[in-house]
Amino acid sequence: MSHDTHSKLVYMANQIATFFTSQPASEAVEGVAAHINKFWEPRMRRQLFEILETGDSGLHPLVLDAARMIKKPEPVAAVTQP
Repeated sequence: MSHDTHSKLVYMANQIATFFTSQPASEAVEGVAAHINKFWEPRMRRQLFEILETGDSGLHPLVLDAARMIKKPEPVAAVTQP
C-alpha cells in the first residue's frame, strides 16, 4: 500500500471518528464501525486492517475501538500464472 493511500484512509477514518465524538462513547464506537462497514468497500477495509496491524497508525481512538466491530474482509487470493 502506498504512503498516499495509507494517509488518505487514516484521514477518512479520523474524519468519521470526529463526526461521532459528540455522541456517547458506546454509540460513537458503534457509529464509526457501522459507517465503515456500510460505506467502505472490502478493499478499503482490508487496507484499514493492514494499517491497524502496523501499530503506530495515527488513527483516532474511536477508530481503534471500533476496529473490533468492523467486518474484516477475506484476504485476496493470490493470482497464479499458468
